[in-house]
Amino acid sequence: MRNNEDGGGRPVAVEVRGLRVVRGGNVVLDGLDLTVPAGEVVGLLGPSGSGKTTLMRSIVGAQVVAGGTVTVLGRPAGSPPLRREVAYVTQAPSVYADLTVGENLHYAGSLLGAPASDPARVLDEVGLTGFERRLTGTLSGGELSRVSLAVALLNTPALLVLDEPTVGLDPVLRRDLWNLFGRLRDAGRSLLVSSHVMDEAARCDRLVLMRNGAVLADGTLAELLAATGAVDAEGAFLSLVDRANAGDGWVAA
Repeated sequence: MRNNEDGGGRPVAVEVRGLRVVRGGNVVLDGLDLTVPAGEVVGLLGPSGSGKTTLMRSIVGAQVVAGGTVTVLGRPAGSPPLRREVAYVTQAPSVYADLTVGENLHYAGSLLGAPASDPARVLDEVGLTGFERRLTGTLSGGELSRVSLAVALLNTPALLVLDEPTVGLDPVLRRDLWNLFGRLRDAGRSLLVSSHVMDEAARCDRLVLMRNGAVLADGTLAELLAATGAVDAEGAFLSLVDRANAGDGWVAA
């Protein structure tokens, strides 16, 4: 694994400069800049349609870009060596419904060259031990989401890009997944997690707030609250939206 470093010598997992993306003739991202520090849980927050998924697709190399650069773990996004170092969990479950949970994991593991013990390990991490023989198509939505996450955890990727992984989950499962994200961070992984649920902001080391394809703010929750005078992440976001509408620019830590 390789990381870039920022101007202060701190390791960087993702560096985006001047990113421009056009989809269906519409400019979705226009000159976007962003740095994702390594070894942190970075929350990508904003309403639906703000450009979060397009940004994440650009980071994992699944999006055609019209301009700019995206560097991931020291390499251009989409580089073949990154296929085993970067894991992407989409909003829709990315597993085969006609295979069992265990068959999905063993198949994905074989493609990644993961250790034979990995399926048992990742099922334990996502709280699905004992589900190996369950047909994936019979699982609930929350269980399907956790199987997709288990697949992403195979082979111990250095960077996890998770697109709204807790959507539709009950509060207990959401809490358990965020606890897992914290453990992964503590083990040295880097995580970029998108959400439109503002109360999840407190569980992130750093927050990137987006609206209409632009970064409104980038900093810790404490920094954003201090900059806006708000008492919570939702209040900070709304304050920043009001400032942007008034032409006062955006806040960067």
